[in-house]
Amino acid sequence: MHAPNPARAAQFAALRQDGVVCRPAELGLIRVAGDDAATFLHTQLTNAVEDLPAGQARLAGYCSPKGRLLATLLIWRDAQGIAMQLSADLQPAIQKRLSMFVLRAKARLSDLGAESGIVGVAGAKGASALSAAGLPAPAEPWTTASAGEATVIRLPDADGVPRWQVVAPAAQADAVQQTLGTTLLPADAELWDWLEIRAGIPRIVVATQEQFVPQMINFELIGGVNFRKGCYPGQEVVARSQYRGTLKRRMWLVSGEGETPDAGAEIYRADDPGQPSGMIVNAAPKPDGAGWDALAELKIDAAGASLHLGHAEGLAVTVGELPYPVPLLATDPAA
Repeated sequence: MHAPNPARAAQFAALRQDGVVCRPAELGLIRVAGDDAATFLHTQLTNAVEDLPAGQARLAGYCSPKGRLLATLLIWRDAQGIAMQLSADLQPAIQKRLSMFVLRAKARLSDLGAESGIVGVAGAKGASALSAAGLPAPAEPWTTASAGEATVIRLPDADGVPRWQVVAPAAQADAVQQTLGTTLLPADAELWDWLEIRAGIPRIVVATQEQFVPQMINFELIGGVNFRKGCYPGQEVVARSQYRGTLKRRMWLVSGEGETPDAGAEIYRADDPGQPSGMIVNAAPKPDGAGWDALAELKIDAAGASLHLGHAEGLAVTVGELPYPVPLLATDPAA
């Protein structure tokens, strides 16, 4: 067992009091500009884009023709078009793949992350700190507000803590971080990763590409799939998973001791050592001591079993509860 990290313990204490500011790591940004930007993305993603208004952010998935997630995205409008946030290790390949399908559409994709910075804010005094820095602090989750070239997104709470994300030109993001740091304690990027996990929001990375249909990681439960929109790659598979039969896999919050596992690490049942029963989606060290928390996709019938990391006799994995209800049956809401 590893000793607690004093610096992270201080950040965790600050999170519970006034709040923290950090620079989330391993996030990439793609800009889609042009008259047909929304129409083009509407045909590619699991969520509706054509009716995405200014002032609102949405989750969306990008699937293979087999309905397996190639990326999870956070999307919003700004003055230049539509911004998409995804795992940085996927950004170049996803941008290239989407560009291949633009064809005659008036849509241009570019690397927005090359010129922008992301600042994360969490805690009770986050809103007042943003206001003191001359920035808005939207109150409702998944709403956005702009100030000049900066966009502030209200994210869902994590462990009861309110959160915001600022996306701004790189120099402005640096200045915002410095200003917020006079009120809020600077924190590690890993603390932000942990907050995302506690909020139950998964992020596909290279190691987990094409491993899950959206429902396996609860993506429809957190607003990432619109079942009423038109076709997109993999749409038939995603719809069939929703309406025909029972889902056999879902995502849970899990925890364990020892080194934080990598995304894609497999989980086994003690009573079924022959094949894995699940996979780590995202993981981060606990900020208040040793061990880690993770989001893990598991066979539904394995969630109550004795689970272990890596093999049937590996370190124990404990299943916890997500901040939203997870139905274990896939039913047709129109039935």
